[in-house]
Amino acid sequence: MDMTTLAAAPGHLTYIPSPPIDGFPVGPLYVHFYGLMYVIGIALAIYITRRRWQAAGGDGELVYEVALWGVPAGIVGGRIYFDITTPFDITPKTWWGPFAVWNGGLGIWGGVALAALVGAWRVRRSGAGVGEFMNAVAPALLVAQAIGRIGNYFNQELFGKPSSLPWAVGISPEAQLRGGIPAADVTAGIGTFQPSFLYELIFDLAWAAALVWLGHHRRIRPQGLFALYVAGYSGYRIFEETIRVDSSAYFLGLRLNFFVALAMTVVGLIWFAIVQFRRPTPRTAPDKPAESSSAATAIDANAGTVITAEVAAHGHEHVDPDDTGDDAGRSASSPPDPPNRV
Repeated sequence: MDMTTLAAAPGHLTYIPSPPIDGFPVGPLYVHFYGLMYVIGIALAIYITRRRWQAAGGDGELVYEVALWGVPAGIVGGRIYFDITTPFDITPKTWWGPFAVWNGGLGIWGGVALAALVGAWRVRRSGAGVGEFMNAVAPALLVAQAIGRIGNYFNQELFGKPSSLPWAVGISPEAQLRGGIPAADVTAGIGTFQPSFLYELIFDLAWAAALVWLGHHRRIRPQGLFALYVAGYSGYRIFEETIRVDSSAYFLGLRLNFFVALAMTVVGLIWFAIVQFRRPTPRTAPDKPAESSSAATAIDANAGTVITAEVAAHGHEHVDPDDTGDDAGRSASSPPDPPNRV
């Protein structure tokens, strides 16, 4: 495709310039903005999840425990997905290249899948409700992903097709070559592209707000918000995969992640429909009392005692509450309230 016909040089446009640096030194270390944004995003996700989980009656400390296991699992899962689906993009071309996450390269579906599995395992071990926790974490994941896209901006990666829109982003020639733009088109002066990472940032924050609103104004059952997170984000990625130009595996002429996004959108919608609209399990009716007699129970809320009197089938027998005999009444401490499972 001749990209010179699709966009003019940056000098003739109003556009978003890319940052001239991708990090800063701290002593002997070099801090990449890409990694820094992921750290900030994870911290915000933990904070948001903790507030939502506590508001639902859960233990806030559990969120830290889940993060301790889930965050590393997410990084590992995201990198495995990236290495499997785009092995030609692994840099540097050394034995340790597949592990160099600081150079970019995390597949969101692999990261979320492994983090969700490990997190669910940890929540279940604690005795808390896995579905309720998933609803609490869903909007927080979107916020973390939005912050992570700022890192893509500093890395000058994941941009879209050439564009002359006023909000097109300027990409340096070096970054264009890394992003898969042919050298001939780079030489021709194609410098501005669709800021697909910006589109995703906006969508992530908007969808996170929508999930929070739904959770407050609609009765969403456990797992329901997480299912909508999967469906909504994947649905957006169907669009994004049609404008991105970075290198990718292709299937039937379309990017591989286009089909992954399509499949996950369907999975998310079916998942939501199942958990939201399934009929509750019917409860077994209690056995009827014998015809010869029945038990009348009075509960003293102040003293926490239960007084039981046997009532004859054909008459009423007066029971003196002051009588301490075995046949008059028995008192026992009322059982504790069941725990608040969230």
